[in-house]
Amino acid sequence: MNMGKKIQEMAVWLEFLVGSGLAIFFHLVLHYEQAAYVIFGIGILLALGTYLIREEIEKNRSHLVEQYQQAHEIPFAMAGIADPECLAKAHELIAGTRRTITILQQGYIPLDENEFYLEGAKLSDQAVREIRAVDPLMAGWWTRGALVNFYQANLRALDRGVRIRRIFVVNREELGEPEVQKVLLSHYRDDIDIRIVYRDELPAAGEIIGRDTNSSFDFALYDDRVATDVFAHPGKYYGRKTAQPMEVAKYRHLYELIEHSAHTVSEDGDRIVPSAEVMPLAS
Repeated sequence: MNMGKKIQEMAVWLEFLVGSGLAIFFHLVLHYEQAAYVIFGIGILLALGTYLIREEIEKNRSHLVEQYQQAHEIPFAMAGIADPECLAKAHELIAGTRRTITILQQGYIPLDENEFYLEGAKLSDQAVREIRAVDPLMAGWWTRGALVNFYQANLRALDRGVRIRRIFVVNREELGEPEVQKVLLSHYRDDIDIRIVYRDELPAAGEIIGRDTNSSFDFALYDDRVATDVFAHPGKYYGRKTAQPMEVAKYRHLYELIEHSAHTVSEDGDRIVPSAEVMPLAS
């Protein structure tokens, strides 16, 4: 027990003794019983009231001291760094932390690459209605373990009756590449509703309302409840997640713009092509 707490307890007992002493004096010496009872009652109330006030003051003081220490913890730590090179590195770390806090203030949780795909797998397992995604179509989809496990979660969602539509962003000249076709065929044959959109047909920057115009066009919506998005230029973090309704609505709007420009596809032999390019069978 610290000294301040002891003094508070002694003050309570002192106030109680003073009040009781006065009451006894009025009762035994002055024979004024009514005043004695009133003084005793007021003395107890005053002792209790001052005790509670001191407790509240002490609680607020402790809270303010804690806040002050938290607010000045980093400046105090910085002041203890003497080496200029170490100090420069500390400033660099603080700048990165500020950027992360800015992302959190906007309602987004930053994620590294493994966390990003793990979160996507978890959200796929939690989905009950639909998953809508936009992904860049790249070779090597099946060579990355995080993506393979994420795709398995998509298949589990399909088995539960969740609708999945994935719009692949592709360059026109890449569509015929064997690795790209392998990705498209696997999705198509697994009953995922896939579309393709050519990069030169993506929404113009002016159409992307409320979003960074330097978009990666690599995001997903889960039951229109949660959105995940890959940063256009990943650095410390690969992507982010948000469940803020206003932010999710922005991704829903962007998805609708991209979907409007997307092409449905069909299987033509062992190739996936835009439906408009499928040649009708000769009669």
